Formats: sequence, structure tokens, C-alpha cells
Amino acid sequence: MKQSLFENHHKAEWAQFSLMLERLERNKDTSRVASFPKDYRRLCQHLALAQERGYSSFLVDSLQQQVLRGHQQLYRHRSRLGANVLAFILADFPRLVREQWRFVLAASLIFFGSLSGFALLVYLFPDLVYNLIPAQQVSDLQSMYDPNAGHLGRSAERAASEDWVMFGFYIMHNIGIAFQTFASGLLFGLGSVFFLFFNGLMIGAVAGHLTQIGYGQTFWSFVIGHGAFELSGIALAGAAGLQLGWALIAPGRLPRAEALRIAARKSVRLICGVMLFLLIAAFIEAYWSSMTGPAPLTKYLVGAALWCLVAMYLLLAGRTRHAPE
Repeated sequence: MKQSLFENHHKAEWAQFSLMLERLERNKDTSRVASFPKDYRRLCQHLALAQERGYSSFLVDSLQQQVLRGHQQLYRHRSRLGANVLAFILADFPRLVREQWRFVLAASLIFFGSLSGFALLVYLFPDLVYNLIPAQQVSDLQSMYDPNAGHLGRSAERAASEDWVMFGFYIMHNIGIAFQTFASGLLFGLGSVFFLFFNGLMIGAVAGHLTQIGYGQTFWSFVIGHGAFELSGIALAGAAGLQLGWALIAPGRLPRAEALRIAARKSVRLICGVMLFLLIAAFIEAYWSSMTGPAPLTKYLVGAALWCLVAMYLLLAGRTRHAPE
């Protein structure tokens, strides 16, 4: 391709990239940062073509200058993104949880209330478990947590070398539950209430049954560690869903669509933190909870420490910085 045709074909694209560079250098128009890496790579390809085809030094030097400026902006915004992610984890997420304490409290009461209440009922009235869980599934659970089986919370056929496979499975399973609980909040919050209550009943039924038949130590020593992040994550996902539902039920003076859009901003950020919790929970469940080496007392101490860590993180992290208006 002749240089004149090459320039005519791409000059509008180069002008647009140059304009973006100028705005980024003045800290303006950062909304297009997400597309910047793709545009930058395309410019690099144009420079390589110009050099390969022996185009004029004026064109090559011009493209090279834009590539150098783009390189500076690319890594500048990557660094900023990393700093923003770190700030979200260390301060913004726990501060958001505290800001939405009403929804968090409501979701926690529904979830943990149904869990503990049904666990007690099943413990006192053992046959209740079969009203919620099929007999075959109950039998499978018993074999998984049998103290004499020599394994914790997994089938006997699963080898320790498969922990990394289970890590991926736990991530997908937990995220599926969390997203279901969150997204169903669009049904005026009723979906979130249902899934919080239903998951609480299911977990409570399992806990009550296994404790009642004498498998409590095997069960509790397995779940106490990852439960700190997993159960908290489910409750927070429900809180995010309730927030969406409340925006539809009581939008105030705003149109429902606008109220939902505003609520969704915070709910989606809350879900991002939930994903982090569930990732940590999956890692602990795959690589620590299923270990048979540590004594149950060690598992209980580590689990208690993790519950305290989650509580302190959500209650105290981010208090040193003033929340934005």
C-alpha cells in the first residue's frame, strides 16, 4: 500500500487517538480508559507497518511519538487501576457494607435466622430433615461426614490431588448461589428473601441432622473455616438484592428506573466484594477445610479466628478515611 493511501485510511483514527492522549494527559475523559489498551495496540501495529514498508521518517517519527506518549498513559492508568482495586478491598467495600447496614441486617436475620432456627428444629425433631432433603441425599451427606470414613466433607473417591479441581467447582457453585440471590432481588426483593430463607433452611437442616446423629465434630470442624467468608458472602449478596428490590418498592420521588439505576451502582460494587469473599472461601474449603491432618480443636481455633477477622474487617476497615459524599 502506498504511503498516501495508508495515511488517508488511518489519519482519522490517529487524530482521534491523539485527542484522547491530550485529554488523558490533562486528566480528562477517563471514561474511555477501558478501550485505550486496544487503541494503543492498534497504533503500535500501524507503526510496525510503517517501518516495515519504509514510509517517510516524518510519518514514522510522528507515530513513534504517539506510541511513546501512549505507553506512558497506558501504564499510568494501569497503576491507577491497581491502586483503586486495593483501595476498594481495604476500605471502600467494608465502608459500603456499613453504609448499607439496614439491608445487611435484614438479609443476615433472614439467612442466619432460618439457618439456626431450622438446625435447632431438626436437632430436636430428626425426621424433619426428610421433609426438605431427599433420603438418598441425606444418606450421601452421612457418608461424607462419617467420622470413621477418614475424609472430611468429600467423597472417599476424591484424592487430595484433586483439590485444585474442587477449588474451581466451589468458586462456580458459590458464585452461582450468590448471583441467584442477588439478581432475584429485581422481583421487588421477594426473590432475594426466598433464596436467603431457602439456603438458610438447607444449611440448617444439614447442620442439625449431622449434629443429631453424632457427626457434629466432623461437620463443624469442616465448615467453620470457610464458612466465615462463604456464609457472610451469601448474606451480603442477599443484602445487595434487597437493595434493588427496595428501590423498586419505594423509589421516593424518583422514577423507578432511575431509583433502580442508583441502587444498582452500590449493589454491583457490593457484589464485587462478595466475589472476593467467595474466592477466599473456595480456596480455604479446597485446601484447608478438607484436610484430615489438623486436630478438630485446631480447626475450631482457626475458624474462630477467621470469623473474628471477617467481623473486624467489615466493622473497622476503612474508618481512617472519610467516606466520599
